[in-house]
Amino acid sequence: MSIPTGALVLEPTADGSMTLFSEDFGEWFHSRQGAYAEAYATYVEATDLASLAQAPTLTLLDVCYGLGYNTAAALDTILRVNPACQVRLVALELDPRVPSQAVEQGLINGWPTAVQACLQDLANTGQAQRPWLEAILMWGDARQRIQAVKTLEFQADVIFFDPFSPPHCPELWTVEFVQQVAACLHSEGKLVTYSCAAAVRTAFHRAGLSIGPVNAAGRRWPGTLAQVSSVGLAPLSPQEQEHLLTRAAVPYRDPTLSDSADVIRQRRQQEQSVSDLVPTSAWRKRWLPPHQKVTPAR
Repeated sequence: MSIPTGALVLEPTADGSMTLFSEDFGEWFHSRQGAYAEAYATYVEATDLASLAQAPTLTLLDVCYGLGYNTAAALDTILRVNPACQVRLVALELDPRVPSQAVEQGLINGWPTAVQACLQDLANTGQAQRPWLEAILMWGDARQRIQAVKTLEFQADVIFFDPFSPPHCPELWTVEFVQQVAACLHSEGKLVTYSCAAAVRTAFHRAGLSIGPVNAAGRRWPGTLAQVSSVGLAPLSPQEQEHLLTRAAVPYRDPTLSDSADVIRQRRQQEQSVSDLVPTSAWRKRWLPPHQKVTPAR
């Protein structure tokens, strides 16, 4: 993945917080219903981070750091519930302009001062060191950077998985990349994403993870919570279960972790064309009102 060069356009969201629109990916970084609200509800609350932060230590992996809002919501929560918690954080981000612009344009000003300072350090130097925090922000293609995370023998209690949507950024939703990320998840850890795409959920299954739905703030569809054990996960609805039996569930593949988005999309389309799975159109007719999209754009 090459570093984006297209414009980043400032956009307000419904809760008063600001986000950016990426011309390269054709998507907003957050739900238009509320960028800060999404960070709390979809990521912090869905993983029950407040309870996990009661432990002496907490390890976080933020895949696709972006403006830093998910990390900010996590740090804010930890500092409120247990300031003594020792936090280890690794974040991955392709485009260094994004966190820098968030700082320079004051988009992070809604967070507490201590959290803002951490985001400023990460944007400026790629590191944030505090008595309670050891954080590093790794730049570049996450498919390569995850290899460096694995060499740290990193086992995350929580993984925030927040790439652009599968149609626009298939490189980070492949079976192979999800397997790399899952290898960094503690056996009792939790991974959460806003996406409920059948291809994504299939990739989690193939990475050895159990899945369940979670509330995704500002979206018509639920997100996905993944973990090694199925204990504590909410069950998928019949509609969601049947979705996994359609051609929509054919996953994205990237065997060398280096293919372009076009190649990955074309490979999946070819696999779908010869799949024995039920056509997704049949599932759509059964479950969805006319003209309703199968999955959210972001």
